Formats: sequence, C-alpha cells, structure tokens
Amino acid sequence: MTARTFGGTIDVAAPREVVFDYLVDPHHRAEWQSSLRRVDDVDGEPRVGQTWTDVTVPGLRPAMRTTELVRPERWSESGTWRFVRADLTLELTAPTPQTCVVAYRFRIHALGPLGLAATLASVPAVGADLRRAADILSRRS
Repeated sequence: MTARTFGGTIDVAAPREVVFDYLVDPHHRAEWQSSLRRVDDVDGEPRVGQTWTDVTVPGLRPAMRTTELVRPERWSESGTWRFVRADLTLELTAPTPQTCVVAYRFRIHALGPLGLAATLASVPAVGADLRRAADILSRRS
C-alpha cells in the first residue's frame, strides 16, 4: 500500500524568493509555527542535509533534516521522534513577480493506523501555520 500525503495551497502576497527563503530557514520557524517554542541546534545555512531540533509546546524534540532544496521552487524536510516520522514538502510557484502560491504536502509515518489519523489531524494545523507565515510576509512586503 502506498503512503498517502495530504495538503493544500496558500496564496502569499510576496515574491516567491522571499517566501522560499523565509519558510526554509529554521531560525524563522517559531515565528509562524504554532507548535514551536523555539528551534535549537541549527546546523548552518539552509541546504540539503541541514539539521536542527524543533522544541515543541508539548515538549517533544523531533530531530529535523532538510531532505530537498531547489531554490526557489521546492523544499522538503523530515522530522523524527521515537517511532514517528513526519515529512513536509513545499512547492512554490509565482503567478506574478510579487505573488506566490505555496503548495504543501504532509504525511506522518507511524506504526499502524496512528500515522494516517495523526496526518489527518495535523494537516489543518500545517495549513494554518503556513497562512500565518503568509500573513507575516504579506505585511512585510
């Protein structure tokens, strides 16, 4: 059985390069990701293989890694904690030079039906976080 991913799209009133650079830099994550207290142990600049630790509001500390980075079009990360892995991919298009559409795909991999249930429960939060980032970037542009 093939793992299913879920997601959506977010419109952003900012140039694609600005949106990309903001979303892929772990230093900005706590500003727009509601589940984060902070980000620790950021390993250098955004690139494939970059690592960091998300420190979440509930106290979980998933180990994060950038798995794909094609600026300004596509970025993927994978986070692991115990027996759980979460994957997020962002694909950015630019309908105009001053706007961007972020398509996101998200999946939690865990034992049994827990992974699908956790994915379905988390997708709305991922979308809400990306809308928060879009609002921040739109105000700055």
